[in-house]
Amino acid sequence: MTFAPTADPVGGGQSLGPATLADPWGVVSMKVAVLGAGSWGTTLASLLSPGHEVVLWARDAEVAEEVEQEHRNEAYLPGFVLEPSLRATDDPERAVGDAELVVIAIPSKYFRAVMELAGPFIPATADVVSVTKGIELGTGARMSEVVLEVTDHDPGRVCALSGPNLAREVMAGHPSATVLACTDDDRAERLRHALTTGTFRVFTNRDLIGSELGGAVKNVIALAAGIGDGLGYGWNTKAALITRGLTEITRLGVALGASPMTFLGLAGNGDLTATCASPQSRNRHVGEQLGAGRALAEIIDEMHMVAEGVSTTRPIVDLARQHEVPMPISQKVDSVLTGVLSPQEAVRQLMLYDPGPEFDGPLPSG
Repeated sequence: MTFAPTADPVGGGQSLGPATLADPWGVVSMKVAVLGAGSWGTTLASLLSPGHEVVLWARDAEVAEEVEQEHRNEAYLPGFVLEPSLRATDDPERAVGDAELVVIAIPSKYFRAVMELAGPFIPATADVVSVTKGIELGTGARMSEVVLEVTDHDPGRVCALSGPNLAREVMAGHPSATVLACTDDDRAERLRHALTTGTFRVFTNRDLIGSELGGAVKNVIALAAGIGDGLGYGWNTKAALITRGLTEITRLGVALGASPMTFLGLAGNGDLTATCASPQSRNRHVGEQLGAGRALAEIIDEMHMVAEGVSTTRPIVDLARQHEVPMPISQKVDSVLTGVLSPQEAVRQLMLYDPGPEFDGPLPSG
């Protein structure tokens, strides 16, 4: 497959089109299952299809049929034509039964239930990559931890993919980058080559904790950034929220065993910036509507897709309390979501917060 430009259904310009997989490295075609036919799961499934044998699992049979027969997913990724070779099913055993790589793109609040459904069929030899950016409500578990609890899989085979990856932009072929977190260096390198395309570049690190936390907590900060937009604030406010939000993410990550350097990378600063600033961000949208005075239930009811920050804020705040980590922005977002504070009062209380030293912990070493 070539890199000839194709029409960009998002902006009317040109994109690089569906890029061939990392052919220069001689990656062998793999059997890939993608669990979750939302916008990101569908994007990844289509993106990987030119070089691999990919099956997309959809909860709804109608979505699976549309992907299989019409090469579209208008409910979650309208306006795009998917790779013709992409297969789809609503049968979890058919999806994962002979998979060599299982990619999980399920919202965090449904993640465990889907793993319990599909987990028994996942081969012990398969690599598992979570692309879900959330923390489980009630347990405070990261998604890789849920995978291990449900499947008893080899921990070295469980990875996470995180970064500034807005689905529509990736699908349109806009140059993008992400990070694959994996504790097994050889596996990380092999999967990096398998997942990399001409327009989607995959870096690696070994920090599974930091990569997953960065992807999850940035959604909470994006809610705060959206609230600022809804209240009519400008870029000074947003820049302050992004910067201090990154501090909160780093504090919690380090307390849980992550490397502080992870949060300066794609899974931290990169993802945070995109999610707080882009009009495509669902979390920023929810925050904006809250700032404009709308009720949370009304906002959620009209959304077709999940804003992870809504269900992730409480477990993040709980983790912060358990580990005695100060996270004032996240705590105020939680108070707004639960109706304890109005957006205006949350801002007023944040502005009473005693700033103190900007850097209140040890600087990261090399």
